[in-house]
Amino acid sequence: MSDSNKTDFTNPSTFILLGIPGLEAAHVWISIPFSTMYIIAVLGNFIILFIVKTEPSLHGPMYYFLCMLAVTDLSLSTSTLPKMLSIFWFNSREIDFSSCLTQMYFLHSFSVMESGIFVAMALDRYVAICHPLRHSTILTNTVVAKIGLAVVLRGGMVILPFLLLARQWPYCRTNIIPHSYCEHIAVVKLACDDTRVSSYYGLFVVLCVRGLDMIFIAVSYIQILRAIFSLPTKDARLKALETCTSHLCAILTFYIPGLFSSLTHRFGQNVPLHFHILVANMYLLVPPTLNPIIYGVRTKQIQGRLLRLFTH
Repeated sequence: MSDSNKTDFTNPSTFILLGIPGLEAAHVWISIPFSTMYIIAVLGNFIILFIVKTEPSLHGPMYYFLCMLAVTDLSLSTSTLPKMLSIFWFNSREIDFSSCLTQMYFLHSFSVMESGIFVAMALDRYVAICHPLRHSTILTNTVVAKIGLAVVLRGGMVILPFLLLARQWPYCRTNIIPHSYCEHIAVVKLACDDTRVSSYYGLFVVLCVRGLDMIFIAVSYIQILRAIFSLPTKDARLKALETCTSHLCAILTFYIPGLFSSLTHRFGQNVPLHFHILVANMYLLVPPTLNPIIYGVRTKQIQGRLLRLFTH
């Protein structure tokens, strides 16, 4: 006997995003901190871009990479939050199939780009502290532009198989995504075919791409710390450490929630779904919100320019 409650369809034209399953009654309240964080992220990153653009003394590799980070943060949060808020505020849960895949591609691409920018910033700190006399000759504007282009191309190309594979799968189980945005694994789980290729490739991106980025950053900072603690005076050591603390804080706020979200999606069957989705949302919102605050507070040049801007 056929099940009358089962929807029989193939390749739906729209998906249904549930938001945060189990917390539907609290969607409006959850939207308050989310929208606040988004406003802070937009204002903070635009202020960083404005300060670097208008202050000639900040036209250097470190601040160029910081501008790349600000643009990536703005793009990452904007790719998901407007739709997320429309779910929370207006119960607008439908999303077109092509729009869903486009959102999935961009949010994962910008995430990989951000990881690459952190590697570039670690390289900049390594050259500045370990080879200070050669910093301006190694990291010229041309080299910085090439690094930025490589980061963008890597992010776009590495995630492209996500999109190509997701488009080819037949979707005949359901069109309901128990998530607040089109996350790769959440979409692929709806396919009624063997999707192990997508799962394995997603795991490859997490472990090899981001894993290699984290290894490179760790090696860079081991060399940086060795160089710092070999400095002759305490003041010199503290000054060198201050230039790295903001970068380390930004790295931790980006990688820790991201790794937790990726691994629990695959292996955390006992993690409550609403908790996992809240962490996944925080992963997209916390770094764009905190990065301009971290760099604004910890970087004296930006802090001084910001104070002059407001006092003027």
